[in-house]
Amino acid sequence: MRFTPEELQAARDRVVPDVVAGGLRVLFCGINPGLMTAATGHHFARPGNRFWPVLHAAGFTPRQLRPDEQGELLDHGLGITNVVARPTARADELSAEEYREGGRLLAERVARLRPHWLAVAGVTAYRVAFDDKHAVIGPQERTLGTTRIWALPNPSGLNAHWTLATMAEEYGRLRTAAFTES
Repeated sequence: MRFTPEELQAARDRVVPDVVAGGLRVLFCGINPGLMTAATGHHFARPGNRFWPVLHAAGFTPRQLRPDEQGELLDHGLGITNVVARPTARADELSAEEYREGGRLLAERVARLRPHWLAVAGVTAYRVAFDDKHAVIGPQERTLGTTRIWALPNPSGLNAHWTLATMAEEYGRLRTAAFTES
């Protein structure tokens, strides 16, 4: 689906609903919705975003889902939310205060939903939201109640440091942890 620049800008005011349920194995957490996501109402909707291919390559889904099939994640014990709800064209439009407030609200959401793992797709967003400037990709020592946290590479096509294969390997490490623990 193609949108005009005006239609994308109009999406800045839209709320993108979370795909969540209680007791998920993994609650994936993006930084914030992009304008394409806001325009479609589907997470990680921008062409070139590698979330859906990586999720499949890592073994979370039996086939590559499309953004408009995001509801099927719940059948696999997975969900999606964001650190910050406000849609932007780029994550650098967000302030540190928005990240911190987003982290506080995310902690409340996690306390209510109690997923086994919170997987933040963007280590920089995790660092700011949870005031952990030394966090690295991988499992974190911090927990939110009984929920463990894993910082993942951001699947944006702008994150050229990570290839599809290396991201799938890291996401696969999370999948192994999430589905082999009790």
